[in-house]
Amino acid sequence: MPKTIFITGATSGFGKASAEIFAKNGHNLIIAGRRKDRLEALTDELKSQHNINIVPLCFDIRDNNAVVSAINSLQNKNIDVLINSAGLASGLSKIQDGQLDDWGKMIDTNIKGLLYVSKVVMPLMINKKKGHIINIGSTAGKETYEKGNIYCASKYAVDAISKSMRIDLLEHGIKVTQICPGAAETEFSEVRFHGDAEKAKKAYLGYEPMSAEDVASIIYYVTSLPENLCINDLVVTSLAQANSFYINRKNKEL
Repeated sequence: MPKTIFITGATSGFGKASAEIFAKNGHNLIIAGRRKDRLEALTDELKSQHNINIVPLCFDIRDNNAVVSAINSLQNKNIDVLINSAGLASGLSKIQDGQLDDWGKMIDTNIKGLLYVSKVVMPLMINKKKGHIINIGSTAGKETYEKGNIYCASKYAVDAISKSMRIDLLEHGIKVTQICPGAAETEFSEVRFHGDAEKAKKAYLGYEPMSAEDVASIIYYVTSLPENLCINDLVVTSLAQANSFYINRKNKEL
């Protein structure tokens, strides 16, 4: 039976890969993102390849009014799965050298944006006593590391919010899953380094990181379990990575 999957951050990374795998398996999509051109291109691509319904929503999750307006505009609000994939790291510096703009972007996107979208979608799931919310956390939400400070703090918040959601929504039969990936080669590092592609590439040298498709396959898996099962918290890394600190690089000097 096809489900309706609502994915934020669908124009790149884990969100885009998730849209592709759910579409491939015959599920209908609501895909959200800020970049209209990418959103339209993904919609056209998936519609041409798969016999599914797709609704693109172009808005910024940091703007609560835009979030409420976009979701209220949906003709069909029967959302089965919400994937809060939109998130970012901005900057990599010691906390005393941090930029307020970078801090604001991470807090507004990773914490407030996730809350804004969830706040509108949760009542829809409560009304039908069924649904699944998947929050994309990070290994950075399990342990801090040098220069990670505010990004780590934002992902620690996702960890706490996910646990709280699971408790508060328990009586309504709604699943809540947090998936915490380690290093994955997406646009993540390029965004973190403010568009410096060469610097971003160095983050993945000397080992094989995960791909967006790897993480998307796990996101899909947790939605395929029997109705009476819920994966609450899942940490996943590539074989070369143990946690935020330890990565086995072939060139130890990297």
